[in-house]
Amino acid sequence: MVFKRRDKRRFGRVMLDSVYPRGGWARAFHYVTHRLRRLPDSPHKVARGIAAGVFASFTPLFGLHFFVAGLVAWAVRGNILAALLATLFGNPLTFLPIAMVSLKTGHFLLGSRFDEPTESTLIAKFRGAGEDLLDNLLAVFSGAEANWAKLGQFYHELFLPYLIGGIAPGIAAGLVAYYLSVPVITAYQNRRRGRLKEKLAELRQKTGKADDRP
Repeated sequence: MVFKRRDKRRFGRVMLDSVYPRGGWARAFHYVTHRLRRLPDSPHKVARGIAAGVFASFTPLFGLHFFVAGLVAWAVRGNILAALLATLFGNPLTFLPIAMVSLKTGHFLLGSRFDEPTESTLIAKFRGAGEDLLDNLLAVFSGAEANWAKLGQFYHELFLPYLIGGIAPGIAAGLVAYYLSVPVITAYQNRRRGRLKEKLAELRQKTGKADDRP
């Protein structure tokens, strides 16, 4: 398997690394860009995958960004691995700006009121919705009374505006990522092919000299 780890990480380590990677976000960014440049595919296909991953970061489907990115990459015939790597665009540093743009756009399109939240309240609302969903699912088996009021409020005030409002800025950000990625990946692949040709020429030259020896 491509890029397979030798040492398997525990689930807790994986979750921690998804919030704050070992070595910091700067190192993670350089690692991802290095991997993206080296993907064995055409620059346009890799760039379409990157655009898909960036677009997925504008959806409120946290925990499903990989699935969304892969599905969009497949639909636009992009590189799926590039799409998965590009979901790093959605990280703790960009979460609040992405959420604010998406929510403002969504409430504007829906004609509803927007109460500007902070990052902590956004996270608390998503966590609270997840806890309520779990409690209601458990109530089905325990016989307790299910209450969907908070989830309904979360859906109308946060999830739906985020989902609708994230489409336009997600497409815009994806297009920017696409047009920025194509020349960078093309230049890198051309330079890499040039180095390989030089090495092959040197190898042939050495082989020819060895054959000329008596």
